[in-house]
Amino acid sequence: MFTGIITGTGRITAVQALGDSTTHGKRLTIACPEHYLDDVGLGDSIALNGACMTVTSLDTAQRQFTIDISAESLAKTTGLGTPGSTINLEKALRANDRLGGHLVSGHVDGIGRVTHFAQVGESWELRILAPQSLAKYLAYKGSITVNGVSLTVNHIVDLADLADLAGGCEFSINLIPHTVENTALGSLQVGTLLNLEIDLIARYCERMLGSQPSVVAHVE
Repeated sequence: MFTGIITGTGRITAVQALGDSTTHGKRLTIACPEHYLDDVGLGDSIALNGACMTVTSLDTAQRQFTIDISAESLAKTTGLGTPGSTINLEKALRANDRLGGHLVSGHVDGIGRVTHFAQVGESWELRILAPQSLAKYLAYKGSITVNGVSLTVNHIVDLADLADLAGGCEFSINLIPHTVENTALGSLQVGTLLNLEIDLIARYCERMLGSQPSVVAHVE
């Protein structure tokens, strides 16, 4: 479990195919800031651009760790990046940690695409196209995780006919300077693909409402 508060940024230094690249996954090596791995052990969970991954090896001297990405995870995410890419990192939530963002599972629900990214005054406006399957979970002032960052939806426009996303919606969020400077979101460009995770509360509310019995019991 995570909170969407980025604890550091890493850089992908190597990408290795695991077996046949069409049916197997990849192994990524990520370089970290100094001391980032001091409290990380083998088997620990770290979110990479919002996707929960397991640490499979550690090299504290070189400040690097590796993770293995399955073929399914590659298909359901942006692939997390290529050598040289900067990615957002978040260590798993501890029981005594502050919940500074919102509850994040690290399970990517869909892929969005940047349609606009520009500075407006002291902040930056980011607009993202989201697939139809996620549109019903987005709400004004609701939470959304974008490449692992907990953010607030400021505006939503439903789009009935998007050839490449089969409908869906465009939503906008504002990024403060701290977020732009301390996460990988500062390097976004129009067309960049992003990992999206909807709010867990919205997911469970939709499930409960959708499973309500059709016959209402009467009290005698």
